[in-house]
Amino acid sequence: MADELVEREVAAEQTFVDRVYRQLEQAGVAAQQLAREGHSRGRLGHEGGLVERDAMVFQAAKRIAQLDAAHEGLVFGRLDLDAAIDAAPRYVGRIGLRDDDHESLLIDWRAPAAAVFYQATAAEPHGVLRRRVLRSTGRRVVGVEDELLDADGIAAAEEQGRELPIVGEGALMAQLSRARDRSMHSIVATIQAEQDKAIRAPSRGVVTISGGPGTGKTVVALHRAAFLLYTDRQRYERGGVLVVGPSGVFMRYIERVLPSLGETAVALRSLGEVVDEVRATRHDEPAVADIKGSARMAELMRRTARQQAPGSPREFRVFWRDDRLVLDRGKLGQVRRQLMSQGLRNKQLPRVSHALLDALWRQVRGERGREQGRERFNEDMLSRDDFLDFALAWWPPLDAPTVLCWLRDPEFLARVAEGLLSGEEQRLLLKTWADLDPSRPISPQIAIEDVPLLDELRYALGDVPQKADDERDDPIALIEGAVDIQELMTASDREFAPSGRAWRPPVSSIEDDGYAHVLVDEAQDLTPMQWRMVGRRGRTASWTIVGDPAQSSWPVPAESDAARAAALERKQIHSFHLSTNYRNSAEIYAHAAAYAERVGLDADLPDAVRRTGEEPVAVELPADASAADLEAATRAAVLDVAGRVSGTVGIVVPVARRSEVNAWLASWPELAHDAAGARAAIDSSVAPSGDDRVVVLTGLDTKGLEFDAIVVVRPQEIEDESATGRATLYVVLTRATQLLTTVG
Repeated sequence: MADELVEREVAAEQTFVDRVYRQLEQAGVAAQQLAREGHSRGRLGHEGGLVERDAMVFQAAKRIAQLDAAHEGLVFGRLDLDAAIDAAPRYVGRIGLRDDDHESLLIDWRAPAAAVFYQATAAEPHGVLRRRVLRSTGRRVVGVEDELLDADGIAAAEEQGRELPIVGEGALMAQLSRARDRSMHSIVATIQAEQDKAIRAPSRGVVTISGGPGTGKTVVALHRAAFLLYTDRQRYERGGVLVVGPSGVFMRYIERVLPSLGETAVALRSLGEVVDEVRATRHDEPAVADIKGSARMAELMRRTARQQAPGSPREFRVFWRDDRLVLDRGKLGQVRRQLMSQGLRNKQLPRVSHALLDALWRQVRGERGREQGRERFNEDMLSRDDFLDFALAWWPPLDAPTVLCWLRDPEFLARVAEGLLSGEEQRLLLKTWADLDPSRPISPQIAIEDVPLLDELRYALGDVPQKADDERDDPIALIEGAVDIQELMTASDREFAPSGRAWRPPVSSIEDDGYAHVLVDEAQDLTPMQWRMVGRRGRTASWTIVGDPAQSSWPVPAESDAARAAALERKQIHSFHLSTNYRNSAEIYAHAAAYAERVGLDADLPDAVRRTGEEPVAVELPADASAADLEAATRAAVLDVAGRVSGTVGIVVPVARRSEVNAWLASWPELAHDAAGARAAIDSSVAPSGDDRVVVLTGLDTKGLEFDAIVVVRPQEIEDESATGRATLYVVLTRATQLLTTVG
């Protein structure tokens, strides 16, 4: 009987979902027609037609992208309300749709009318009798899960002839028991009331979302980004939304969430990708990372950017009329200080030739020279190749990667690091920068920890002034009195920019880095230098900051807190705390919490709401166990958990053992395919992909991720890797949803 009820309810919902998809297809056809009509307007041959074309095509393209992104799980929620409010059911989905009569068919989950879907509880039902979640695969409804919110209201409705049966174990528990795959799926259907408050918080200022592991901080933050785009699309689409995560693995994990919610205008960047045209994927060893992340590095980069370019000329001599003119180190030093006092280094390029000419003209004493006058002197000097070559070599246009390479020289580093870095710290930095290649714009040897340093140098140097198209490939033009195009943009240019949009500087400009909203996940791990880098992109932005201090991998929290405060610039802060662990089983989280208490972590310990009856397993090896013993124990543990879960398995290892364990995995024929025949992961880096089910990761790689099962190899070595190793191991122990095994 129960099965028949489920089948009947699923079939009824399928009928409605089919209707919605038919309407979606009609909307897609209408959007394509709008695009074609827009193109035809452009053939009218006058300016008004072109403007109409651009507007219509832009709107059509936006709508098409939105409709395309909405196909997966388009309809996921249904509300049955008290008849006094609305006797007809309300359906909630990823986008809003109207029927042919322009009546609401599907409510966008971000709309005010949908808020009650998340806010209603049994204690405060807000007129909701039953909340239903539809689970779908593609266009097919495969199940429904109901929550009874008002039993008396249900009884009264049934007396009035409305049939509202309750099906399933409840949406939240059903979602939690699902196997994890390689992408975080949107759980808009299971957002709880405390999470919904954070999602719909005020748009201005800073929203901080804290909470222990598994409380849904990341999902809430991403849904907040989608909500902001919905409520003030013009502002956030024009200014952009930047989402910053800890790693490329993490960003690939979440990349489907926002598109699945209908939002495609969001920049997803890992910490190694925040700076345009830079992509770093490897971490420095902890001791080096701690140096590069320190706030002291800002002063080191500032000093470096002000140094004379290594190998540049130290003197210039020329005869003019009856005078021998010399620019020696003393006079060049005076010119240098004068230029530096006027602004950023690259911004002074248009002034370099005139400053040098001033210094030379002051030495003209002969009568013939004075009679010729300053104007003729300037013309003669600017026509001399030796003068122009000197000026360009003495004050060349510089980019950040080139200047970072200067620090490979021990003598140069010792000079700029005096009073900032110890000899041992300098030695460590020289070792990590030894392979930087100044001939390549971005060397593959760049580490994630170098990216904030490149950004610091970029801002310390300033942008190279823009030139006309026919001059951009001519470096000499930069010093022949060039003018920065941005400085010539008038107020009217900005006011009446094309398409009615606010004027924006060229993409290559540092002024273009700002966003309208910045979302930072795993914020507790950002170093002071990373906060400076991200802060530059959010000076005028609203912010969402997600983190848990107990999971921090940065060893000096006070220094990081100061950098974060500077990045936020006294913006108003709205704080939200999530207290329920939805990820881990109660058994797994009790084990992780006990570890946190044992090692003295000041951890936020949320309540785990789900029990599985599966206690964590500890495989203990003798102190003299061989590598073969460790491999055998790890293999047995992985085979055991892989056979008991249908989803993902993470093998978490110390950094020094990653290659070794990957080689083991490659040699295990039992894991060549999982039970469904999908290829198991044999990944020599860190990035899981496709249908891969088993992957080897380090402790830091697991930040923000979750797996159905985790096998931790040599946990003590993970703890000993760095000053924050205990926090890292705590993170590792909270990544599993169903099974946890430690081998060591």
